[in-house]
Amino acid sequence: MSTKTIVVTRPSGQARQLIEVLTKSIERSGVAKRSLPEIASLPLLTIVPKADHSLADHIATSLKDADLAIFVSPNAIECVMRLLERDWQKFSKKIIPIGVMGGSSKLALLNHGVGQEKNPTPVLIPKNNEQWDSEGLWQELQSLGWDFKNKKIVIFKGEGGREWLADTLMNTGATVEAISVYTRVPLDLANPAWHVIREMDFSKSLWLLTSSEAVRYLGQVVKDQFPQGLQAASALCPHQNIADTAKAIGFGEVFTTESGDEALIKASLAWLMI
Repeated sequence: MSTKTIVVTRPSGQARQLIEVLTKSIERSGVAKRSLPEIASLPLLTIVPKADHSLADHIATSLKDADLAIFVSPNAIECVMRLLERDWQKFSKKIIPIGVMGGSSKLALLNHGVGQEKNPTPVLIPKNNEQWDSEGLWQELQSLGWDFKNKKIVIFKGEGGREWLADTLMNTGATVEAISVYTRVPLDLANPAWHVIREMDFSKSLWLLTSSEAVRYLGQVVKDQFPQGLQAASALCPHQNIADTAKAIGFGEVFTTESGDEALIKASLAWLMI
């Protein structure tokens, strides 16, 4: 395969929209007039929502006396809303503010009507999109001036993942309950999606990496399946933690960009012009 390849490593559902927008942006930009790049979907992890009724009951009970709910990702929002099937403001006699780490999560909440009610639910998000992460949300929470010793905070997340924010909140004396609402299943090595990866020229590939856990899994696969390694490949990461993980598994060139799809697309177009 002689053309450049952009590898989108998000779960299939999330990757589809990014690939569509990226394809249109490339066509409009004219950066690849002679030869359009290959855009390959490699969903390194599949999000599997938990669906048992006992979990739904547990979440509803936990929210009754919560002072704040934090969703670590759009996946967490979709899984919780699917489990509970009711309006957010019906879980408690008071309106429970929500903390999120990025624009995609805020949009997911809006899609469920959260923040658009007659008396809108407060949605806390780092003001600067360069800080759309746990640390950025923690800074935003500190600006509230709360005495966290008197607060109960529920964090909705997937199995595993970073515990930094939960640990930080507990260190303030807050009561923190972390509830896992989905699991991540690694892409089977027999999946046809790997075929494009085995055939492509790594020196002409740009990998869009948006999850540290997915990158760690990729590192395991490369070690066992790709003896040439990733030294010739380039990676594009929207967060320094992901970039550090990409460097650790052997990517030869690692670029960082701001959070959000718009920044990923802009950086991808710039790479195509190199």
